[in-house]
Amino acid sequence: MILVPITYKGGVYRHDEILNLIEDMGGYIIQKHMIAQEVVLQALVPRDDIETLRVISRPLTGEVIFAPLVGTEIAIVSMSLEIHHLPHASCDVAEYLRTAGAKTNMIGLARGFGKRIGLLSDEERDIINEHDLVIYLFGNFETCIKQKMPTFRRGIHIPIVVTGGPSTEALKKVIDPPVAGYVGGFGRFMHRTKEAPEISKLDDIVSEVSRVLDGRRSEIAKDPLSISPARLMDVILEQLPDIHDVTSPVPVVVQMDGVRVKLPYDPFAVRLKEVKVEKGVPIGMITDIRPSRMRDYILVKVKPFSDTGLMV
Repeated sequence: MILVPITYKGGVYRHDEILNLIEDMGGYIIQKHMIAQEVVLQALVPRDDIETLRVISRPLTGEVIFAPLVGTEIAIVSMSLEIHHLPHASCDVAEYLRTAGAKTNMIGLARGFGKRIGLLSDEERDIINEHDLVIYLFGNFETCIKQKMPTFRRGIHIPIVVTGGPSTEALKKVIDPPVAGYVGGFGRFMHRTKEAPEISKLDDIVSEVSRVLDGRRSEIAKDPLSISPARLMDVILEQLPDIHDVTSPVPVVVQMDGVRVKLPYDPFAVRLKEVKVEKGVPIGMITDIRPSRMRDYILVKVKPFSDTGLMV
């Protein structure tokens, strides 16, 4: 069964029927937003059942939209926290990726500005590596990007997408060896993205990120994970009652190869390892559980079948 990422938008009235339908289909609700009288669901749904979902949602004035980034967590890295780097470009990219389904975290570097100063600390590098993909938002100068990029790629083990003021072709020539993706013509600016050409660049970023992540999905499929991260999220929500006391709107963040559980590591890691999945297998047997560098959360990475000794 192939699951497809979608976003459902509709009224609050009878939206519980859509929730039940997605679960009956064998899908997963990744995130739910209640905004006044509107509900927004990000979900993974069996590909063969999408049309059925559309038909049933029409009388409820619901809309089903393909959202390619549902179930991913992406780091948006700004070169600094100062006004000439934040908030405009960084916020616009982060918000636009969220409309495509991604969970985004913005990271403002302590020493990222200036070609002679640009550095990554060990903590910043570790936090970036906890994501599925990182987007570096560079400025407008080729020489600055060329000098800083070797430092910013060192120790990063996830796909890197670079944006900057120079054209995409110029970025490819400047950055050697190549990174996973480029979007040029999107450098530093001091206004919100409102015009059509600027919105088009945000669409280009979504397309490039989707392309890179599709490649990563193909790599994961060669040695499948021992449990779907979305299924792992459901198991944790069912069997770890303390997760429902978390005030965050997303207490369990689904990633491509695991989940981030927003509970403190020391009190809950042992209990999490003992949670059972299918056939009584404990989570600790099929995952690597370690403390996150982000707020002492728990980072759970699912092992592929080849590392667990379990039968597919």
